[in-house]
Amino acid sequence: MKRIGLFLATNFAVLIVAGVVLNLLGVNTILAENGSDLNVQALLVMCAVFGFSGSLISLFMSKWIAKKTAGVQIIDNPRNPEERWLLETVRDLSQRAGIGMPEVGIFPAQQSNAFATGANRNNALVAVSAGLMQRFNKNEIRAVLGHEIGHVANGDMITLTLVQGVVNTFVMFFARIIGHVVDRAILKNERGYGIGYFVTTMVAQVVLAFLANIIVAWFSRKREFRADIAGAQLADRESMIAALRRLQEETRAHVPNQMPDAMRAFGISSGFTTGFQALFATHPPLERRIAALQTS
Repeated sequence: MKRIGLFLATNFAVLIVAGVVLNLLGVNTILAENGSDLNVQALLVMCAVFGFSGSLISLFMSKWIAKKTAGVQIIDNPRNPEERWLLETVRDLSQRAGIGMPEVGIFPAQQSNAFATGANRNNALVAVSAGLMQRFNKNEIRAVLGHEIGHVANGDMITLTLVQGVVNTFVMFFARIIGHVVDRAILKNERGYGIGYFVTTMVAQVVLAFLANIIVAWFSRKREFRADIAGAQLADRESMIAALRRLQEETRAHVPNQMPDAMRAFGISSGFTTGFQALFATHPPLERRIAALQTS
């Protein structure tokens, strides 16, 4: 609850700062001089409500969505020594990281992958793929689990939700500002909104959302480096590097990524991207992650 309170307080602070900046820039005055009756502060608040609502709903439903889309089988009572070891390892790493024991599960994918999600660092979910359990040795699995628990301990789910909420807010806000200006100042529509407003707003929102995804992806890549460091600290650096190298081998072998689209940003690996597509990648290249650990 403390993190959720901080999350909401931060969002409120963002709105206050944005409102002050808009006043200092004289946006309302400029619009009024051009015959605009738009209340910028009210628009900003409305966009924030819609922008953050979707992110918050996704955050609070993240565990349920993960279980349903990835087909995670939660381990309540271990059925074999491997499941028992998995639970004991997660419990040990969680205690070392200072978080509550997460739910632990296995999802049916042959690709080696894992993810963590949840709105609360003391009530999260950590899941590994069946392929990872089959092909990685215990030291490598422990490092991967340390990486995922690092995400939980670092509050990465809250951080990404905050970033996405801010981005959503300003995409909606500036798209409507652009649509309003085109409708009133350029098309000289004085009563209601014409087709120019709606078309311009839709186009602007698509373009701005496209650009905003680059920002969100950049933040996502940064959190992966931090989680790798956590994995190295909770397990050991050599095992974390070995796990990343094994993931690199699977990527080069083009092992199909069976992670559902809704969960790919949360996996320890999201595949291989180059060129322009790399700007939208949620994960840095594995070679960069390995190099960062080797020099840390």
